[in-house]
Amino acid sequence: MEFEILISNLTNPTLLFFVLGILACKLNSDLEIPASSSKFISLYLLFAIGFKGGQELAHSVWNQEIIGSLLFGLLLASLIPLYSFFILKRKLSISDAGAIAASYGSVSAVTFVSAVSFLEMQKLSCGGHMVALMALMESPAIIVGVILIRRFEPFSDASELKLKSVVKHSFTNGSVLLILGSLIIGLIADVKQAEGIKPFTTDIFKGFLAIFLLEMGMVTAKRFKAFMQYGWFVTLFALLIPALNGILVAYSSQWVTADMANRFMLAVLAASASYIAVPAAMRIAAPKANPGLYVPMALGVTFPFNITVGMPLYFLIIQNT
Repeated sequence: MEFEILISNLTNPTLLFFVLGILACKLNSDLEIPASSSKFISLYLLFAIGFKGGQELAHSVWNQEIIGSLLFGLLLASLIPLYSFFILKRKLSISDAGAIAASYGSVSAVTFVSAVSFLEMQKLSCGGHMVALMALMESPAIIVGVILIRRFEPFSDASELKLKSVVKHSFTNGSVLLILGSLIIGLIADVKQAEGIKPFTTDIFKGFLAIFLLEMGMVTAKRFKAFMQYGWFVTLFALLIPALNGILVAYSSQWVTADMANRFMLAVLAASASYIAVPAAMRIAAPKANPGLYVPMALGVTFPFNITVGMPLYFLIIQNT
């Protein structure tokens, strides 16, 4: 069973397109996804998961499990950057440690989408509140990261930054705003009217995801080399910390919810790292932090690990607990 899950995930067409993107870059192919098309696909994926999550949430009954899951996720988004920072600052600058900690406390929308696809292969689906949680988990991690930078590097640019502006930016960031907005629209939309756009939000979803991951593969291959100058410390961190987070949450989530799919999504959210919302926020909050370090860590190491090894591992733990 365990081997079948691993093979099933490794032969997932979306993952294979990611590998194709890496190969295209390594072979110096002229293959490229136009920037405008790439942006459209990114927006589409966020819109689709937000809207579908809102529709699911509209049919959900708000109960102790949903509220507990939301609080548990927000707690994770606050604690993970806290302990990550103190590990990272032993080897890296305060700004870099804060930015990386925020990335790993925050979440990856693309990893979330890949996890939804993984669950569909297992004939499972998560609750709509997981989409809301994904969007909500972006901000606490960014805020904690900035507070830590301000605390330990008092003369940095971040110390001049008002916390209010960080909170505002983390919620008005394009990716967060779109997914939250789509979630609310899906929540309040008339069910019959929503059926009219179902072919757009559901039927073509995996095709767009495959093209998006093709580009992610090319971006990963280009950026991975840039951060190797920092040595094995950052590579090991980008592998071990997400794996540890995912394993611990896969096990401990049984006390929050009994639903396997929701437990799996909590584990994936804890194990993922943001390379969209956090970099956008850190350009303002921590300009001294090097995006050539924290973006490739999240995109070039953690993301491939999660979609190849991490997801089958977390799912197996959940199955056996």
